[in-house]
Amino acid sequence: MEKELKKKKDGFRLEHWHIVAFGLMIYDALALGISYLIALWLRFDLRFSMIDPPYIEAWRRFLPIYVLFSLAVFWYLKLYKSIWRFASYSELLRVSLATMVSSLFHIVGITILFRRMPVSYYFIGALLQYFAVLGIRFSYRFILLIRKINSKRIQSRIMVIGAGAAGQMLVRDIHRAGEVGGDVVCIIDDNQNKWGRLIDNIPVVGGRESILEAVEKFAVDKIFLAIPSATAEQRRDILNICNETSCELKNLPGMYQLVLGEVTVSAMRNVSVEDLLGRDPIRVDLEDVFRFINGKTVLVTGGGGSIGSELCRQIAAHNPKELIIFDIYENNAYSIQLELKEKYPNLRLTVLIGSVRDSRRMFQVFEDYRPDIVYHAAAHKHVPLMEESPCESIKNNALGTYKTAYAALTHGCQRFVLISTDKAVNPANIMGASKRLCEMIIQAFDAKIKAGKAEEIPQLYTHKGMENADKAGDGTVFHNIHTEFVAVRFGNVLGSNGSVIPIFKKQIEKGGPVTVTHPDIIRYFMTIPEAVSLVLEAGSFAKGGEIFVLDMGSPVKIDTLARNLIRLSGFKPDMDIKIQYTGLRPGEKLYEEKLMAEEGLEETENSRIHIGKPLHFDIDAFLKKIDGLMQCAYKNKDADVREMVQEIVETYHPAEIH
Repeated sequence: MEKELKKKKDGFRLEHWHIVAFGLMIYDALALGISYLIALWLRFDLRFSMIDPPYIEAWRRFLPIYVLFSLAVFWYLKLYKSIWRFASYSELLRVSLATMVSSLFHIVGITILFRRMPVSYYFIGALLQYFAVLGIRFSYRFILLIRKINSKRIQSRIMVIGAGAAGQMLVRDIHRAGEVGGDVVCIIDDNQNKWGRLIDNIPVVGGRESILEAVEKFAVDKIFLAIPSATAEQRRDILNICNETSCELKNLPGMYQLVLGEVTVSAMRNVSVEDLLGRDPIRVDLEDVFRFINGKTVLVTGGGGSIGSELCRQIAAHNPKELIIFDIYENNAYSIQLELKEKYPNLRLTVLIGSVRDSRRMFQVFEDYRPDIVYHAAAHKHVPLMEESPCESIKNNALGTYKTAYAALTHGCQRFVLISTDKAVNPANIMGASKRLCEMIIQAFDAKIKAGKAEEIPQLYTHKGMENADKAGDGTVFHNIHTEFVAVRFGNVLGSNGSVIPIFKKQIEKGGPVTVTHPDIIRYFMTIPEAVSLVLEAGSFAKGGEIFVLDMGSPVKIDTLARNLIRLSGFKPDMDIKIQYTGLRPGEKLYEEKLMAEEGLEETENSRIHIGKPLHFDIDAFLKKIDGLMQCAYKNKDADVREMVQEIVETYHPAEIH
């Protein structure tokens, strides 16, 4: 109501579309008259002097009547109210209808009021009027289309790295595919024999050391890497050089495109952080994994986490008898449950909520479902948070592993696979020390079982009698135990909860700063599917007591990783996005180790997977100390727990907390 009163008070206000509509009316008036005049001119052999004067006179006298009638029709059909930038089928129909009505009026009106005109006059005049009226209205959209096409045709200047078969095929495809909108201006190849020569008239200007110079010299804005045969390290080194430029980077994923003759621009993909890690992907013998898992009941603890959920995905694809997901966080467990039910509708899937710290709950799970294989991924992993809550780290990681492993061995489980970490090597923090305790637990259990002394493994519980494994009291539960315990150790996982990549991406989205603890800090990285593939393969050919270690290639500087991620996001480090060094956090080391100095390496069937020889320690003394550690942890005595862990794990040297 207030708006209406205000409108009345203000009166009529001239809008931009009113001006456009008025201009269109003037144009239409001219187009209506000139269209039929041109029709006469065409009828008389393109010579005005040949047109009979009566025809000109009839056209002139009927013109005002016709223009006024046509403009009224156009107005009625709302041809002056459309937003022609978005002209579509509806506008086309209305222009067509308006032309039909006005043309019919022209035929009848000029014939009855003045004289009969040549037949070609009526037909050509109507046609010219239609295209004139329609053309001006769709011209704006057409101009926008032309601008869009021209913008695509603004030639990007492309550098192709690789003067081999793949590079040649890519150059030809770029030349052939005009929609790509780019010209190859130079080629880079490390083969000196090709320098100074031409491929499809494009010069090979030098090796990788010439990339930065060539980018500047040829004003390159896109770089396509077409060396499918290059190793991961070679690809990483080249991409790191390219990443120093502000060019858009594209990468040919692998050899199969070359083999299939599919080296095209569409096959190129954006360079990812994984490409800059310099490590070939892990290859796993899926047949062995399939034979191992097929038809078995598999339990995954921590099944809703980053590693646990990927374990569930890959296990579900290998036809288990039943997959049991066990997690304390119901949201994550529910999420992976929905995903697997949708993808594998015939999968026998059970999702259970509970804590590995609760021995009664673990006994119940093993009693009810009798899993054949356990992948133990449940753990606290955040180093600084665990430094603040060391008792929780011990309760969940070490004691949770102990209780789950004990339930496994007393319920006929065939194999128990522990997910460990490189932070367990010479740990400087309580989280790493707790994971080293987990490895020692696994090795102690395996040694006792192989020695036929499983009954000597003490049972840990806080509710005596409630979950006693030897309820009969005759020790028969410990007869014929053959559970094989192994651990799989790997480094940081890209994209996992709490990893640096998601954190960096969020910081970049906010405009920075990107926070790095120390300019020299380094870490090993792998992808989640790779880590899980390793775990599955380790479980398939383990014999018990091993610690499997992945050859993760060269370590990566976190500072370099942050800078690369900023560049891949289209920004310049320290200019568009600042990097801020915050200092090492409590318990954090500058570097992580894959093995302790005392451990040697044995090869496996997979050249990228090794076995660390177990460190020898007094197993009986270790098992006796675990009960005291549990009592101390449940009393929440942080200082005492640190002291006890340092006594048990001789390689644990806690960093000073500032």
